[in-house]
Amino acid sequence: MVLLIVALATVLATYLAQQQQLWQRQVESQFDRAQARRLGIAGIDWARAVLSDDARANSTDYDGEMWTLRLPAMPVDNGDVTGVIEDRQGLFNLNNLVRNGLSSAPDIAQFQRLLNLLGLPGELAFALADWMDIDSEVQYPGGAEDGYYLSLPQPYRTANRPMVELGELSRVKGFDEYSIERLRPFVSVLPLSLPINVNFAPAEVLSAMIPDLSLSEALVLVQQRRGKPFNDVADFRQRLPRAGMQMNDMDFSVTTEFFWVTGRARINNSQVTTQALLQRTVAWPTVIWQSIQ
Repeated sequence: MVLLIVALATVLATYLAQQQQLWQRQVESQFDRAQARRLGIAGIDWARAVLSDDARANSTDYDGEMWTLRLPAMPVDNGDVTGVIEDRQGLFNLNNLVRNGLSSAPDIAQFQRLLNLLGLPGELAFALADWMDIDSEVQYPGGAEDGYYLSLPQPYRTANRPMVELGELSRVKGFDEYSIERLRPFVSVLPLSLPINVNFAPAEVLSAMIPDLSLSEALVLVQQRRGKPFNDVADFRQRLPRAGMQMNDMDFSVTTEFFWVTGRARINNSQVTTQALLQRTVAWPTVIWQSIQ
């Protein structure tokens, strides 16, 4: 009986010691993650300060400015932090497909040209416009309103509002993982309809925005601006390959108001990724959307 009691006491003591070690590791991990989260939030504030300084120093935004440089891994206690600021106004804003609640035919046509350049069906433009517009009329071909979505195995309704983030495309008819990833480098989701910054726009976006501009000609423009950014819209027009090319000057700009910030902070084995959409106005940049994972 004594030996049995001693054995049970030994097993119990061992179990309690293991549980205490596990609890201690969990507490340490939670503490490390909390520190990493604080670093991630501080990284967003760093980006806001950098963009605020840039606004005071420059009237144009282009690749090669200080804010476009990736922040190298900076050592901190028991870890490191890194980050990058990216332009979001050189991309095609999907929310432009619907203006004041109604589908915008010129923007839909531009998006269809972009889809075709990327090897995607042009009908996706109608499906997305129907997803966001406030009416219940289906656009053909490829459009879809509540009738389609309510007939799905897991029914839901159309959003009838602008998009908030790109992941919402997975709920729209015709958009799958491949098409979303194919679009990702070329599109944005912004709360305002603003002109495209030609100093950051990919060749595919420029070609989609200017019907007479071929993709090969747009690639030449992108190559030229690396050494000599466009000073203004007039400069951009003058450097087009042919005179008289149809373009609406109001669709283009050389400044950026919206930026995407990605930061990664690591403390020991805990890592946090922070993403944020910033809007830079006259005052301190505003956080429009933020995710910490």
